[in-house]
Amino acid sequence: MILAAIDIGSNAARLLICEVVKKGKETEFNKLNLLRIPLRLGFDVFEKGYIGGQKKKMLINTIKAFNNLLKVYEVEHYMACATSAMRDAENAKEIIKEIKSETSIEIEIISGDLEAEIIYENHIAELLDKDKSYLYIDVGGGSTEITLYHKSQVVLQHSFNIGTVRLLTNKVKDETWEEMKETLKDLSKKYDNMIGIGSGGNINKIFSLLGAKPNKSISYDTLKEIFKEMDPLSIDERMKKYTIKKDRAEVIVPALTIYNAICKWANIDEIHVPKIGLADGLIHHLYDMVEN
Repeated sequence: MILAAIDIGSNAARLLICEVVKKGKETEFNKLNLLRIPLRLGFDVFEKGYIGGQKKKMLINTIKAFNNLLKVYEVEHYMACATSAMRDAENAKEIIKEIKSETSIEIEIISGDLEAEIIYENHIAELLDKDKSYLYIDVGGGSTEITLYHKSQVVLQHSFNIGTVRLLTNKVKDETWEEMKETLKDLSKKYDNMIGIGSGGNINKIFSLLGAKPNKSISYDTLKEIFKEMDPLSIDERMKKYTIKKDRAEVIVPALTIYNAICKWANIDEIHVPKIGLADGLIHHLYDMVEN
């Protein structure tokens, strides 16, 4: 079975195409293609409240390209979801209507809480030590989703309007930071020695830049050191020094700001990076829907 997930975020749009193979009781999800387009819708939305003409054209062309790939790979089922930027854009509904008219692709704008829930669909809880507490952290362009697992049960799922693009456009409210701080401090009092699990393009890139090996973690101290190293550099200097693209060079420091704040307030010493995200969760969510 060939499945696809389209994730339209505040910084980038992603298309993930997977072949799902059943082997006895086991189910394998084999990636056939992963395509990322840095649309950066949040730069329009968080500053102006809507998606401007140029970004709209880019988005429609991106979905047209994704649609062609769905046909090439003979995708049987797909899900297309939009997150924080589209949640906030006053013209989101008309753009979604236009995309459906031109491509037949139906896009659903999902809430922050549902976003956190779908990320959980990666079935990551199955891989965790049942006696420990884990804080799953997904930092996006417009929002950050956290999920607390304790003894393999979901205790809390919450979305905060704190994201990399929101930070760059100075659109994160002080009270939102305060809400996140109080939430995490409360959790750290109730659950000792929480272990972080990070997802999203930025933490994956940081993991790669460190040359970290699979199944290893990044310490909070290391994240602080990387922030100190990157923060004073210009965008061009970051691009050159770390061999990263411009859109990544812009958002990686705001991402570190968010991760470091979370580690501090939640009293987390290390973050594991399994290299999964919303698109992976959508594939699992879709598969469960199709099978049931």
